[in-house]
Amino acid sequence: MLNIERPLLARACALFFGGLLAGAFGYGAVNVLYAFRRVPLDVRFTFHTALMSVNGLVMQSLMGATILSTLVLAVRSSARDRWLAGGAAVLAVASFLITRLGNVPINQHIKVWAVSDPPVDYAEILSRWEAFHVARTACAVSAFLLVVFVTLRPTKETRP
Repeated sequence: MLNIERPLLARACALFFGGLLAGAFGYGAVNVLYAFRRVPLDVRFTFHTALMSVNGLVMQSLMGATILSTLVLAVRSSARDRWLAGGAAVLAVASFLITRLGNVPINQHIKVWAVSDPPVDYAEILSRWEAFHVARTACAVSAFLLVVFVTLRPTKETRP
């Protein structure tokens, strides 16, 4: 039987999906972002467009699963753990909103640039995309750390 205070399945799902989301965004921030800066613009725009066409469904599903699993964890937890899991859910929602309202509109511009010339201020726009990416990554990693804390925190039964 699952413990009402610390449900095993809710913790496992929140850890799994939150970890995947933080890892995917983190990999993008550490590796893909720097690779984008080292290749010619036409290569960046073409690859960026191809990557975003694949990432669209995958990352939105992963963000949704993270939001849902952290909300379930919050509902199934009690006391401080409920607040921490709720905070993780809020941070997961923030990563979705940053993506949807910040990165996605810029991705649409980049898609056009892949087949035409970029505007004069393209560097500023790319810099904004990177700032949004860092912000959503920070939200996803913070959400994951909160779930890890909730999961590893000793229960009343295991505290000395």
